[in-house]
Formats: sequence, C-alpha cells, structure tokens
Amino acid sequence: MSQKRSFIATCPKGLEQLLAAEIASLGGEPLRETVGAMIFNADLAAMYRLCLWSRLANRVMLILSEFRGESADDLYQGLSAIDWQDHMLASNSISVDFNGQTDEIRNSHFGALKSKDAVVDYFLARGEARPSVDKNTPDIRINIRLNRGQITACIDLSGESLHRRGYRSSGAMAPLKENLAAALLLRADWPGIASRAGALIDPMCGSGTLLIEGAMMAMNIAPGLLRQRWGFRGWLDHDQALWEGIVEQAEAHRSLALTREWPEIRGYDANGKIVAQAQENIENAGLECFIKVSRRELAQLAKPTHRELDHGLLITNPPYGERLGEQAELLHLYRHLGQSMLAHFSGWQGAVFTGNADLGKRMGIRSYKQYQLLNGTIPAKLLLFNIGPEAQVRERRPDVQQESAAEALQLTSGGQMFANRLRKNLKRLSKWRTKNGIECFRVYDADMPEYAVAVDCYGSAVHIAEYMAPVSVPEEDAERRLREVIEAVSQVFNVSANNIAVKERRRQRGKDQYQRQAPRNTVMELKEGQAKVLVNLHDYLDTGLFLDHRPVRLDIAARAKNKRFLNLFSYTAVASVQAGIGGAKVTTSVDMSHTYLQWARRNLSLNGLSESRHRTEHGDCRRWMKDCKDQYDLILLDPPTFSNSKRMDDVLDIQRDHSELINDAMALLAPEGLLIFSTNKRDFILDQDLSSRYKMEDRTRWSLDEDFSRGGKPIHYCWYITR
Repeated sequence: MSQKRSFIATCPKGLEQLLAAEIASLGGEPLRETVGAMIFNADLAAMYRLCLWSRLANRVMLILSEFRGESADDLYQGLSAIDWQDHMLASNSISVDFNGQTDEIRNSHFGALKSKDAVVDYFLARGEARPSVDKNTPDIRINIRLNRGQITACIDLSGESLHRRGYRSSGAMAPLKENLAAALLLRADWPGIASRAGALIDPMCGSGTLLIEGAMMAMNIAPGLLRQRWGFRGWLDHDQALWEGIVEQAEAHRSLALTREWPEIRGYDANGKIVAQAQENIENAGLECFIKVSRRELAQLAKPTHRELDHGLLITNPPYGERLGEQAELLHLYRHLGQSMLAHFSGWQGAVFTGNADLGKRMGIRSYKQYQLLNGTIPAKLLLFNIGPEAQVRERRPDVQQESAAEALQLTSGGQMFANRLRKNLKRLSKWRTKNGIECFRVYDADMPEYAVAVDCYGSAVHIAEYMAPVSVPEEDAERRLREVIEAVSQVFNVSANNIAVKERRRQRGKDQYQRQAPRNTVMELKEGQAKVLVNLHDYLDTGLFLDHRPVRLDIAARAKNKRFLNLFSYTAVASVQAGIGGAKVTTSVDMSHTYLQWARRNLSLNGLSESRHRTEHGDCRRWMKDCKDQYDLILLDPPTFSNSKRMDDVLDIQRDHSELINDAMALLAPEGLLIFSTNKRDFILDQDLSSRYKMEDRTRWSLDEDFSRGGKPIHYCWYITR
C-alpha cells in the first residue's frame, strides 16, 4: 500500500457533500470541507482514480505546505522552505496560480510573482538552472491560496480543470460546465432512474452536455478518458505504470459498456446549428449510437412513441432571461414547459435548472425539492418534480361574486330587447361552438341599428366595443343605449359590470378616444385550435386577437407543414403561432409596432416556438418587402385599412396601395407558393389588373365563420393568390 498524502479537490460551490461521497467511493478519505473544496487523504492510486473518474471536481491538488503568513516576506520564506526538488526538475516549466490578498499582498498578480520568485530562487540557490515560465501548458502548475492569514501551497495534479472532458469541440451559447451538469443529474437521481431502465430527455439540450454526462453516468464510463494532458505528468512522484493500469481498466470497462443496450437518451433543440454542435460533441464522446438529438420546437415536446417509456427523467436548463429576451416572454416558455411536462410525462421525474427562480415558480407544477447552486456567477436553483396531476398548481382565480343583483336587475324595454337578441345569437352559435371547440367568438355585431356595438366572448370574459354613433344621434341617447347594453350583457352572461371590458367611442373625445388609459395589465390565456393566445381586453383598442380571421389562421396551420411562412403586418403574430404549430419550417413576422412584436414573441414562447426558427422583424412592411432577398412558400398579407404612422415614409391607404403591396409580396413567393391577401375595408374594390397577372380566388365567404356570416357587406375580404 503506497503512502497516503493530503490533497484538495475543488468543485463548484454547493457540491461539496456530493464531492465528498465521490471521493470516498474512489478510495479517498474525506477530512474537511471548505467552500467549494474538500480536503482528503488518499494514496497514489486513489488520487489517479479521482482524476480519471471524478464527475464533480474541478481540480485535484497535492498539498505541499500550510503555514501562517500576512506579508510578502512571509509568503516568500514559507515557499522557500518547501523541498521543491522532491517534486520537480529545475528544467521543468512552471505556472503559478495565486488566490487571496492581505494589506500588503493586494492583488493576485503580485502574489503570483512573489511565489514564482521563491520557487526560482530555490533552484538558483542550489546552483541549478532557472525554471522557465509557461502560463498555458506548464510541466508543473503551482497553486497558492491565501485565506485569513493561512497560506496553502499545492501542485495541481489535474492540469487544466477536470470539467473539460475533451469531447466539447464547440459549445452553444452559455453552455453548462460538465461537472455542474453531472451534479444536476446526480441530484435528480438519474443513476437510480437509469438502473431501472428509465429514459433521459432534454427538450432544450443546447450543446448536449446533460445528455453526454447522463450517458457516461448510466454506462459508468470514466469522464476523463478523452483528456490528453494531466498535471501529474511532470511531477517527480508520478507512477506511470500505476496510472496506465488504472486507465486500461477504465478503457476495458468502456469497451464492454459500448456493447450493451442502454436507456433511451434523447435531446431536442429548436436551433439547427446548436443541434449540429450537440451532434458533433456526442460523436467526439463516441456515444452517437446511444444519444439521439434532433431539431424540434418545445411545442412538439412529447415522449418518443417507438417504444414504451413509462418512466424516466426530463431534465433541462432553459434560458434565464439574459439570453433570449425579456422575462415576460420567457414566462410563457416556462409555462409551456410545465404544461407539456404534465400533459406528456406523467409518472416521470422532472428537473429544471434555472437562474430565474421567479420563472420557475410560474411553470404551473410544484417542485418537491430545490437545490441552491451557482451557474458560473449566476445564482441558480435546481427544481425537482414528481410529474403527475397531484403536482399541478391550480391557479387561484379571484372569487367573482355572481351578483344576484344582475339576475334581479330590471332592464329597460330596450335593454330587454337587446338581452333577448344576445340569447338568440348564443343559441344559434351553440352547436357550432361546441363542435369546433371555439373559445373566442362574436355574439353580436350591430344587429340592431340603435345598439351599435360589437359583443365578443373571450372564454368567460366579455368585451364590448362601441361603434361611432351617427351625428343625428344625441350624445345622451348613445350613452343611455350603451348603459342598457352593459346591463343586458351583465344579466345574460351573469357577470358583474365591473368585469366587462368596454371600449367607448365618443365624438367629442378626439384623439383620446382610443388611447390606452389606466392600464390593468391583465392578460388572459385562451385557445384557438391548438394554439394558445394571449389577449388583453382592457388596455388597448384591440384585444390581441382579430376574431374574424379565425378560419384563415386555422387554414394556415393546416397548410404550413415544412413551409416557409411570412406574416406581413403581423400584429400579435397569432397566424405565425398557427403556422409554427402546424409544422412550418420557419416563420417570419414583420410589424412596425414594438408593442405588438413583444406581444408576438410572448405568443410564440407560450406555444414553445423559439426565436431561432420563428423570427420577429421590426420595420415598415413595404420597405421590408423591397429589401428582402428570401423566398417563402406561404405568405399572409393583412394590412391595415389606413396608417399614417410617423415611422412610415408615406401614408398607407389600402385601396390605393393594395396592388403594389400584392405585387411586392408575390415577388417573395416561391413558384408553387400561396399568398393570402385580406383587408377589412368595408367598401374595398380589388384592382382588376391583378387578375390578369395572377390566379385570384375569392375566399371571402368561406373565410367568414358562423359568428361573422351575417347579411350585408362582409367584415373583411379575402383572396388566395397563386402564380
């Protein structure tokens, strides 16, 4: 049995106890824990095993001396007393890492220089050559720590940090360090799950670190086998034969492991370049037969169906807010992740590592345990979940008193007439709504001239938009009728008037009539087909969802598979969400409003659609089309009727400008592509010259669902245009 010596193994803060258990399992004897490190005794064989097999350590260092010291002279004298010739040759190159400071040793650079002088002078005093300095690949890396007057001098036997396994040739943005990824897997009990043949899935896998570490852990492959350099190679006490024997055993174990069948390990990412990087790293690790990665949106997250996977671990490190945009957008990504876990992975274990605890709380699923860790310098939490119905967090809704007063309210004769029309329309639409799963629809649209309003249902909420009354109608009459409308809606839908969103339009208010006032910032999440959509009933003129275009958006979802989709004048990009859910290869949404584009990104995130494949572009669509060099298979062109935005070079008038807009859009259309043109201008007349250039199919009547198919002029016009 070789002599035992004292060592320090460092690790990320918070992993000290895991590291102690790992040291003991490899034959070491843990002695004392410090912040981010473990001091232990071990013989040479145990030290080699730790270097080769540790999944958690950053460095393994041999302790040469510990002594008290505050001054530069104390440091120099203490290091000069070490028998350096027992550990290195004068011809060796060295590098010194120094950490700590005192009143005299004020920075690490000065401390490193003083330490280097002590080592060099040691050999010069004995008539030997002066050791050279090599900061990148030294033969001997010396580590000096100064903490509260205690100086610890070590030789770094690992060389570069042990988290660098050697398989990562390229990394995605802000990749996890390998030893931190291993710690997350250990905390989530991946070894136990793998021993029961459970699967491992990372839906946002980035460069594949969690997958590779998970595979090596399940297969019990030594993580250091691919490393080319070791710090102990230049150390005089290095036993090459002992080391080679330990490596041979690990290689034999790996060779045997590669012949066996192992659990399903899969990763997905929406960014094709990052998936390619992950694939390259997996191949470098020699695990391409055991880990499968593919390009897939979070919206498509589900268990693989080629084999029965009744249990496993879903683990991921989603963005925190520093990388992909505002936290408000990421909120919906986290919510979608939580919903997908509950919908598709019941009975599995879940683990989400996030540097934004607030986002983690909004997933809609309750964690049973949390670990506080650091991802680099970012405080982060590992959230662990038992995925199942019992873990679902039911959102608390405020108790809305369904006022008995609403039921008992005595309506005026006009109000009663309006209420009767609402009930009639609801009955007419009932079967259609139930059959098609319609959550958002129009109940009433100025059916009776004296009540010039539109009434829309958004889930359990009601939205009333008043039309401008004719000049012949006195203002007091318009106000009375709107009051009757609100009272009738309150009674028919059994909601308090305070919970009805009302958009009033009054002649005397001028520019103020549609300005955002007293924002509530109350956002509802509703569904249209398979898409989830965010609507705001109170803060803006529009709610975020144009109900009359529902059939077109659903048709886009049906047509979009493997298509390149362009959404011009995209508003809140609900059509792009539908295209993404329908399997569009890419989508591009262009709008001039920063507010709507931010809203669009939240809608995309809510549905698990990433910005790498679903871009939002800020700009004037007319200029953007003329500058664009790309082609698209499916284009939606739905401009406003009129716009004089200061951000535009000119006024947009859809009647005057629609021919140019259609021609510019057709220039971007692939040969077999489809352009959908729509306008809400009530007296719109299509330029007949367009019919001589393109095949124009009038789809207006088709594009009006049951809730908009009333008599008179249609609320919008729609054409499907091909070459």
